[in-house]
Order: sequence, then structure tokens, then C-alpha cells
Amino acid sequence: MYWLFLLLALGCFGLAMKTPHMGLMLLSLLGTLVFLLVWVRGLYVARFGNLQRDISSVIDPAELRRLREQAQARQQLAQDDSDTP
Repeated sequence: MYWLFLLLALGCFGLAMKTPHMGLMLLSLLGTLVFLLVWVRGLYVARFGNLQRDISSVIDPAELRRLREQAQARQQLAQDDSDTP
């Protein structure tokens, strides 16, 4: 859908090149700039996702501490297993 803004920007630029009126040319060039910026923003959002961060993926400190303790326990268990023949 954001590709339509690129086509609109090209149309505004073509109009700016063809018109003999200075006011219409400036308005068309301004439209070209706006449509190009909207197109770039749409391209960015399409490639890198939404600009908002998903708050549900944040881990609270208690959960993080529990995961860290589990990882340390697993590491200690693996180290004990490798020490015993």
C-alpha cells in the first residue's frame, strides 16, 4: 500500500515539471516531498515492524532472577557431571 505514495510523489513531480504556473509548481514540489516522506516511513515500518515496542515481552525482575538462578543451577549441574568420572 505504501508504494502508492511513491507513485503519487512521481505524479506530483511530473506535474511540477510540466506546469507553467509558479504557485502550482511549488505546491506540487511540496506534495512530492510529503509523499516521499510518507513512502519512506511506510517502507521502514514494513521492513522493521511497528514503531511501538511490545510491552508484553518485558520480563519483570523477579522472573529474570528466577531464570538466572535456573541457568546457574543447570551450569553447576553440568559442571558437577563433567567432574565425576
